[in-house]
Amino acid sequence: MGANNGKQYGSEGKGSSSISSDVSSSTDHTPTQAQKNVATSEDSDLSMRTLSTPSPALICPPNLPGFQNGRGSSTSSSSITGETVAMVHSPPPTRLTHPLIRLASRPQKEQASIERLPDHAMVQVFSFLPTNQLCRCARVCRRWYNLAWDPRLWRTIRLTGETINVDRALKVLTRRLCQDTPNVCLMLETVSVSGCRRLTDRGLYTIAQCCPELRRLEVSGCYNISNEAVFDVVSLCPNLEHLDVSGCSKVTCISLTREASIKLSPLHGKQISIRYLDMTDCFVLEDEGLHTIAAHCTQLTHLYLRRCVRLTDEGLRYLMIYCTSIKELSVSDCRFVSDFGLREIAKLESRLRYLSIAHCGRVTDVGIRYVAKYCGKLRYLNARGCEGITDHGLEYLAKNCAKLKSLDIGKCPLVSDTGLECLALNCFNLKRLSLKSCESITGQGLQIVAANCFDLQMLNVQDCEVSVEALRFVKRHCKRCVIEHTNPAFF
Repeated sequence: MGANNGKQYGSEGKGSSSISSDVSSSTDHTPTQAQKNVATSEDSDLSMRTLSTPSPALICPPNLPGFQNGRGSSTSSSSITGETVAMVHSPPPTRLTHPLIRLASRPQKEQASIERLPDHAMVQVFSFLPTNQLCRCARVCRRWYNLAWDPRLWRTIRLTGETINVDRALKVLTRRLCQDTPNVCLMLETVSVSGCRRLTDRGLYTIAQCCPELRRLEVSGCYNISNEAVFDVVSLCPNLEHLDVSGCSKVTCISLTREASIKLSPLHGKQISIRYLDMTDCFVLEDEGLHTIAAHCTQLTHLYLRRCVRLTDEGLRYLMIYCTSIKELSVSDCRFVSDFGLREIAKLESRLRYLSIAHCGRVTDVGIRYVAKYCGKLRYLNARGCEGITDHGLEYLAKNCAKLKSLDIGKCPLVSDTGLECLALNCFNLKRLSLKSCESITGQGLQIVAANCFDLQMLNVQDCEVSVEALRFVKRHCKRCVIEHTNPAFF
């Protein structure tokens, strides 16, 4: 009976339209009689598909190693950047050597063991699968098809791979998810296509048109998308809160489209609801663009501008005028940011918990004093490579930010044991400390830190002249501390 059901469902799939025909054309060959027998004995036909089942061939490009001369390879899966991607399978070989084929020849009781799981358990298992694998499971049998398209599993679409045809995959998936609510995917809240370099404005436009309930969008490393596509998304997805466009070098601004701005009422204020924005490596972002972002995204709480090398203190001044709720801010490697910029950042006062100013070479003790004086609840500070910071700045920081938990002052050659002593006597809750390449640090300073900061969990003293005895002292007093060092005598 199970074999008959599988054959019947498979025949329905063969009668499907374009979605299944695209795939069947790439696997056109005549199987042997032994292969037909094996395929008939299985409960599920790997090639069966219905009209509304997106084909994995639309997600996995045909030029992958699993495809040769337009035919499906017998390989069961192919890895794209660590993720298994669904492939179209050819019939199995005559010899029953593959573990899955041996399983098919076992008694019915053993073969159907997974079928004894209730629907809710199967849905829970499917929830751990990436989108590519979930589409593949939908092709196994009728029950799996129905379970794989459970709306609870489609709050997120997650695709990876540099060669994947993302635009087409998004079009097919959104069309399937829009069947119950034409042209609208009400259940979809997260789309992650980071690293999919073939993503273009067309793919983002599909998301903008079909996903009004979208809350999270990750397009990191998709350098083909432009401002216009991002504008469409933020304008047509009013609930969007999390946006990651890091590495999208063409993105210079975040704003509403002109049409959206005209339609909005004055009470709306033409605001965007984004709270988390990552624009790391958006090299062409300038002060004017940051001004526009700040004016439209006033609810920002997390903003990352790492290596936005054209930003200056003026851009930070604009930011602090509009975005007064920022908790985490990174301007690492923004070489034009100076003490004046830190004076503007200090206006966030006790709301600021995380600040990264790594490799901002123009920052000195003056800027650190501004931050320490007004941002007393700071928990994390990364000042690596700020060579103008001395023991005086570290002392002022330790006395005013006593709740500091993580501090990176690596490559600050003017920081010595004196500064470490002030730090250890005031910041008892310190858990992470990086002193990499601090030439003036000795074992004495480390011992003072270990004797007072018992909760220390990570200590980086690479390229520091510290003795083995000092490292052992740290290990004795801070039991859970992981020490990163370059001393071959300590292990």
